[in-house]
Amino acid sequence: MDNIKRFETINDYNTFNNNETLHPLVSVVDLSKANPRQGSKMYFGFYTIFLKEVKCGDLVYGRHTYDYQEGTLVFLAPGQVAGVNSNGETYQPKGYALIFHPDLIHGTSLGQHIQDYTFFRYQSNEALHLSERERKVVLDCFSKIEYELEHAIDKHSKTLIVDNIELFLNYCFRFYDRQFITRDKVHKGILERFEGLLNEYFKTDKPQTIGIPSVAYCASELNLSPGYFGDLIKKETGKTAQEYIQAKVIDVAKEKIFDQSKSVSEIAYELGFKYPQHFTRLFKQKVGQSPNQYRMLN
Repeated sequence: MDNIKRFETINDYNTFNNNETLHPLVSVVDLSKANPRQGSKMYFGFYTIFLKEVKCGDLVYGRHTYDYQEGTLVFLAPGQVAGVNSNGETYQPKGYALIFHPDLIHGTSLGQHIQDYTFFRYQSNEALHLSERERKVVLDCFSKIEYELEHAIDKHSKTLIVDNIELFLNYCFRFYDRQFITRDKVHKGILERFEGLLNEYFKTDKPQTIGIPSVAYCASELNLSPGYFGDLIKKETGKTAQEYIQAKVIDVAKEKIFDQSKSVSEIAYELGFKYPQHFTRLFKQKVGQSPNQYRMLN
């Protein structure tokens, strides 16, 4: 799996999988038409969503592998690398891939808020696991897109194709919300571990050496991608992960402020702020009083 196959265009990937290119910027790829193959890494220059319908080995994404079971959706943004490790065995791909080039959605409503679909930044082990009913909804969306691709192109084609892609992605938002709830056993303890991580962090000298913990740092420590971690914390607490970290900083600051032997500047540096005025600004924003005012009133 050392060699990376690069797919820059929709036609490149269609050709690789023995599919006809009906539109240069979008395709619903029937993977069962592909020749049997062994595992490999692939680079995608376009948005790619895989719906696998057969177990075909471990999906490789970055340095992680994921047991790629039937009924799983995986989302890749342009520029990402993924692949399958089949342990040297030949397998027959089965399922579908929805692929669309960024140029397709430029100037559309979807193009303006494609970044809102944060699951394109999830890791493969944070894939969407579909119920049978959800799988049917996904296949129905794919079928509508395929219908438009097979229809003679007219002035409505692009709008209907993009609208159906957007509808599909919105369904995926709903399905992920369901997964955050139904996979509670998998996520159980993440919030508690996050809280524990922050508590331990501020008991060490890491704030002075590293600074205030970032969302990416916390996600990495919890073995999650920043996107998935952020969405999970938002669902659990109603706050963004950044807001949660800031709330912890303020809680720790309130305790330190009662130590009259330390100046506000010293407290700011202990918490990881490079500039005391940044600490004062955040504290006043969150508490409604400056650190000195809070100290005097309490």
